Amino acid sequence: MIYSRIAGTGSYLPKKILTNTELESMVDTTDEWIFSRTGIRERHIVADDEFTSDLALHAARNAIEAAGITANDIDLIIVATTTPDKIFPSTAVMLQNKLGIAGCPAFDMQAVCSGFVYALATADNFIKAGAAKCALVIGAEAFSRIVDWTDRGNCILWGDGAGAVVLQASDQQGVISTHLHADGNYEKMLHVPRKTEPHARDTVVMEGSAVFKVAVNTLDAIVDETLIANGMQKSDIDWLVPHQANIRILQATAKKLEMSMDKVVVTVDKHGNTSAASIPLALDIAVRDGRIKRGDIVLMEAFGGGFTWGSALIKY
Repeated sequence: MIYSRIAGTGSYLPKKILTNTELESMVDTTDEWIFSRTGIRERHIVADDEFTSDLALHAARNAIEAAGITANDIDLIIVATTTPDKIFPSTAVMLQNKLGIAGCPAFDMQAVCSGFVYALATADNFIKAGAAKCALVIGAEAFSRIVDWTDRGNCILWGDGAGAVVLQASDQQGVISTHLHADGNYEKMLHVPRKTEPHARDTVVMEGSAVFKVAVNTLDAIVDETLIANGMQKSDIDWLVPHQANIRILQATAKKLEMSMDKVVVTVDKHGNTSAASIPLALDIAVRDGRIKRGDIVLMEAFGGGFTWGSALIKY
């Protein structure tokens, strides 16, 4: 039986930091208001000459080094992103070129904040099918470029960054299971409107309170689904690495798992919501600071526009 396991992790954050205090001079808000409702203190913002493929490249190089391989060992690249450099070609193809390799399949995955979980599940199935042996899976976003910086209820949430994992074929189980879902009935609750729609604009529109309610209920359900599918108890989970959207959603999921927040990897305070990048960013930080160790059981879960949602249960 062929399995896939994470051989290395990496991440990257742009140098520019935008604090809540700085946002006070841009929109009618306060640091206290933002933090009390979201748990966010600051977020990183791409430079004018920095693009999603650049963020992905830095994260990829860190993951490749951590895995002890070279770029030439990679035989599959999947980049989860909502903010590609161009409409086409894919960010994955541009990343492939920047890594100095060619020939292997490379494509983007678009599931917004659930993108990394979708990409990880796809790479896992490629490896289990024998179609790849060493996959580079990345979540990367320059999300600040599609944010309306005059929208006080929305602009406070988002940040930029990238996270990556090298997923390798193994005779030891790493990815235990993945669970993916979507429901297009909720399209208008969180989207970037088409140019043909009334009041169209090229920035994110979100019904915040409605999205929050659906997200909490949906993530509750995906936790149950994941545990039941694997015959596990809540106590079997060592770490929760959730999508970093809002501290209240993270707390609700931890409560569902009867898990102390000490076992939840939280980066939303320093990163904001980095969409598809948030889970691999958080994973890399917790691996590198020694919290997540080899053999730990880790639950990743995410919810995003579409709506899309999903989970990945891994043995790190």
